[in-house]
Amino acid sequence: MFDSREKIALFIDGANLYSAARALGFDIDYKRLLNEFGRKCYMLRAYYYTALAEDQEFSTLRPLIDWLDYNGYTVVTKPLKEFYDQTGRRKVKGNMDIELVIDAMELADQVDHVVLFSGDGDFRRLAEAVQRKGKKFSVVSSLQTQPPMIADDLRRQADHFIELADLQNAVGRDPAERPPRVERPERTYQDRHAPAD
Repeated sequence: MFDSREKIALFIDGANLYSAARALGFDIDYKRLLNEFGRKCYMLRAYYYTALAEDQEFSTLRPLIDWLDYNGYTVVTKPLKEFYDQTGRRKVKGNMDIELVIDAMELADQVDHVVLFSGDGDFRRLAEAVQRKGKKFSVVSSLQTQPPMIADDLRRQADHFIELADLQNAVGRDPAERPPRVERPERTYQDRHAPAD
């Protein structure tokens, strides 16, 4: 499936991977994930996509995002959008599909193999477009969850389907284990209140 001479790029739909791993009963160790794919071939980039609530600078997701940012991942975020449906219920939306697709298409000419961590059927057209460029396209998700996390049309389109449950020993972390702490430089008052570029 992987050739050691290949250049690969990982594209991780953070919310989708988190849901699939939790449904299988484990957490992802992102350092081990990088090592696992990095030892198989030359990893050009590893992207991680997630939406964040604007008013929660110190949300539970923030330590993970900071750690990923400092440890080999390109983290792409955008604010969650809040809206009210017809019944007046508050809803939040944070779809990162467009950002992921644009980055994958821009990088496709630089790699031999694109690996998507998502089972979202909306990515079938991305798989098709990458394949038209002569590149391999693999999908990491799960058929072992109830319901399955992988859309059938995406699985059929992909060159390779990688069952997430099969990666548990290589990339899993015990849910009781704490993720590594991020050492960040102290931010000064000027840093926090500097005008945006």
